[in-house]
Amino acid sequence: MSEHRTAADLAEALIACPSVTPAEGLVFDCLEDMLRPLGFEVDRRISGEPPDGPVENLFAIRRGPPGSRHFAFAGHLDVVPPGEGWTSAPFAPERRPSPGGDLLYGRGAVDMKGAVAAMVAATQDIPRDAGTVSFVITGDEEGAARFGTLALMERMRELEAIPDLCLVGEPTSVQRLGDMMKIGRRGSLNAWLEVAGTQGHVAYPHLADNPVPKLVAMLAEFDAWVLDDGTDWFQPSNLEITDLEVGNPATNVIPALAKARISIRFNDLHSGAGLCAKIAEIAARHGGTARCVISGEPFLTQPGAFSSIVAQAVTAETGVEPEASTTGGTSDARFLKDFCPVIEFGLNNATMHKRDEAVALDDLETLARIYRRIAEAALKG
Repeated sequence: MSEHRTAADLAEALIACPSVTPAEGLVFDCLEDMLRPLGFEVDRRISGEPPDGPVENLFAIRRGPPGSRHFAFAGHLDVVPPGEGWTSAPFAPERRPSPGGDLLYGRGAVDMKGAVAAMVAATQDIPRDAGTVSFVITGDEEGAARFGTLALMERMRELEAIPDLCLVGEPTSVQRLGDMMKIGRRGSLNAWLEVAGTQGHVAYPHLADNPVPKLVAMLAEFDAWVLDDGTDWFQPSNLEITDLEVGNPATNVIPALAKARISIRFNDLHSGAGLCAKIAEIAARHGGTARCVISGEPFLTQPGAFSSIVAQAVTAETGVEPEASTTGGTSDARFLKDFCPVIEFGLNNATMHKRDEAVALDDLETLARIYRRIAEAALKG
């Protein structure tokens, strides 16, 4: 029987492995060493080519009795660059006292090595005959994500290991552990806009064609575009102008090209393809072009049996009833929802992506107990 380890100890071990996105090597060695003694078969693959690859991913599965249900934990081991100004080294985990309880500092403590550690700790206490449990862990969630969870899903299809339910350990809590879970996410897209003109001298505008007024008019139409008023579960979709570029160093030259970029976060009243078609139509009307990249489609796991399992587990351990929300950015749940119902639940997100990222040690152990409750209830069906 393997040694029982706390979530905090496991988190320290993962944090101590530098893993700026895309993560590879040592941090996956560390996780594999945690899972194999628990009876998991571990499959590690490197996928993709530059510039967005290669990416290392890990799929681990511990199969239960034939015909038993399959519950998946999902997450990522890559982290954003730590930046400067940390009180202690970002990849040297450090426990420090705090008035509210001891904290564990280090990059990834919250997003999301702490949650992965809690998943492992929870699995130590789940009986082998309870059902099939798996880990879907990517090294590229914080980056382009082209060869991360999508590649893992292809491997899961090959292994005929599609889960019945999946929990993603993103840091969803806001004020305290347990106050929010995510039952869906908005879709995301970016569009690069261009208007070409004819360069010329500002004193002879009739011999030139200035693209800037056309782009300004185009952006004004985008800025005035009200996509919707929201739905029962989603806030209104929003469009933001995120870049404007002419790059004209001369004061007496009409430029030949003007560029801009817009970003849209959209709810389930829209599809990425439909929005891209509308963007292209507006751009063409103003003499321009648009290149659209869809990062993810919106999804919603309708409140029901799975959300009740999560809520009951959280309340049992914290006394808090989690709010079911679809706010925030994107996560790899946008891919996994094609397999099965998926919900996100994890630690307090106050320090994620910040210097001196830290998690309460008590929250790590509480999260492990919550995850165990969720997994065992999900496996019962």
